Amino acid sequence: MRLVPAFAGEPEIDGPAAPERDAGRITVLIDSVTKVFPAGSGTVTALEDISLTVREGELVSILGASGCGKSTLLNLVAGLDKPTRGSVHRAGDPSFMFQDAALFPWLSVERNVELPLKLRKVPKSERRDRVAELLEMVQLTAFAARQPHELSGGMRQRAALARALARDAEVLLMDEPFGALDAMTRDILHDELERIWQATGCTILFVTHNVREAARLGDRIVLLTSRPGRVAEEFRVDIPRPRRIEDPDVAALAAVVTARLREEVASHGR
Repeated sequence: MRLVPAFAGEPEIDGPAAPERDAGRITVLIDSVTKVFPAGSGTVTALEDISLTVREGELVSILGASGCGKSTLLNLVAGLDKPTRGSVHRAGDPSFMFQDAALFPWLSVERNVELPLKLRKVPKSERRDRVAELLEMVQLTAFAARQPHELSGGMRQRAALARALARDAEVLLMDEPFGALDAMTRDILHDELERIWQATGCTILFVTHNVREAARLGDRIVLLTSRPGRVAEEFRVDIPRPRRIEDPDVAALAAVVTARLREEVASHGR
């Protein structure tokens, strides 16, 4: 296993050529972004001078301690908020997936997945075929008519993923989507996400506070400092896929990143 630092812009890679996923066009460009929020009579700087380039088809894990601005960064990429300084550019409208599946409880699984298609005014016949395709992709075909409360937590997240994919967005933003699940369910969904990501070729920004999850899933890990969030370091994950969260190489990389994260947390506490 090689640990090769990568930097925003054109990364220099030591060793064999990068996989084709890394050679695509830029889909997300975060340029010198700072975000300041009002707080009482003063202000709080959540993010400071962050720059990051994400290319087509990459899966980038964004990692940091609680309160470092990970979710704020996703909100800026999604267009839900605007930076105080700097700029965010992306290819098309993104799709968002949260820790809470946020399915509409009065709609069946298939109707939840169909909703983005209806909002885009996709013809009914096309919607039916696309919903069937997506439910098969997330292995929920047999549960299409079920209500969300009839599903397990993992199945609700599968349905939420299918609904996110129904937007046909080039960029999928995932804000700790598996954080509330048990370890076994989370491990299964790691496999499912990787399979779907490879099948669709979409670009994913995956926010997590779980270091092993970041190493298990990402092409790169972007480590943010404690508040204000800045890019402390980036790690290219040069571990062959498919990976398992218990793989020795994943554990070794997670140990390196954890040590760096502890340095940041300790520095912030001084």
